Amino acid sequence: MELDAYFTEVSTTKISELLTNYPLASDYLANIRLGKINHEQTLPEALLDVDEDILEEFGLTRDSVVLHFCSFLSAFSQNTELNGEISSITILGGRNKSGKPEQVEITVVPGEIVSIVGPTGSGKSRLLEDIECLAQRDTPTGRQILLNGAAPTDERRFATGGKLVAQLSQNMNFVMDLTVREFLEMHAKSRMTADPADTADRCFVCANTLAGEKFTPETKVTQLSGGQSRALMIADTALMSASPIILIDEIENAGIDRREAIKLLANHEKIILMSTHDPLLALRADKRIVIKNGGIAKILVTTETERQSLDHIQQMDEILQNLRNHLRKGDTITMEMIPKMEDNHVGTL
Repeated sequence: MELDAYFTEVSTTKISELLTNYPLASDYLANIRLGKINHEQTLPEALLDVDEDILEEFGLTRDSVVLHFCSFLSAFSQNTELNGEISSITILGGRNKSGKPEQVEITVVPGEIVSIVGPTGSGKSRLLEDIECLAQRDTPTGRQILLNGAAPTDERRFATGGKLVAQLSQNMNFVMDLTVREFLEMHAKSRMTADPADTADRCFVCANTLAGEKFTPETKVTQLSGGQSRALMIADTALMSASPIILIDEIENAGIDRREAIKLLANHEKIILMSTHDPLLALRADKRIVIKNGGIAKILVTTETERQSLDHIQQMDEILQNLRNHLRKGDTITMEMIPKMEDNHVGTL
């Protein structure tokens, strides 16, 4: 919608209706001390009763407030529209570190999980970076990323808001002096959810089911451990983020329930690509991309035989997790804590 159309809407519509259509607008008005103006009037009408000295504090006049408000609505709506609906992303091969072409093409759709495997330093993170920036043959690998089968526009690639891609990296550090509740409610409001407090509560409960060590809504985000921070951001991404594409870098190092985390994200119809060294995660994916020497060496579809092996891998993982828990509690490890190889049938792998 053009700016003139927003000006017409703002000039003829009650503020109460505008706030219903654009919930984030309440924060805009509050930030310039106009949160308590008469909501049953249009904005130009309500501004007639506002002391001009208040507006001058922000370098504004009655006329410029209306124009700035329209610009705010226009910018926010454009960011939302840029997100659009993503029905697929396609990775077109570039070249490896030796310059050899990647003769590959892979398309991923919402609800599908793709794991990225390979030795440390092979180029897994570089592939994630290519996807995050929606590379168009302009990165060191020469790869191209398509959205819905077509190259994205520069406007979509470089939009500062409404990002298409959310990346959960290995290191997450908060700098805001907010509690977990304040952080979640702030994000819920920015996403224009109907009930920010309820959305924040659901997100908090979800995060605590993933975290190895529980935390409270009043915990400062700067006090969260690495695992707790990752759990919070995974829950936030699944329940609130509008980004349809999720990139995850080695979730097994996060100190969280990684299987539940992947299940949670997949259930919300996100496109998920994750780099991992964990066979339990790699084989739960629908496909896996094998990286060697900085290039995509092959693309494998997870076989039924591989899926059947997950039960055995799960048992071995539970043994190791149990030992980790004993170590964390300060227990002495005994032979009784370690099942024999013939137990749990792990020797059959």
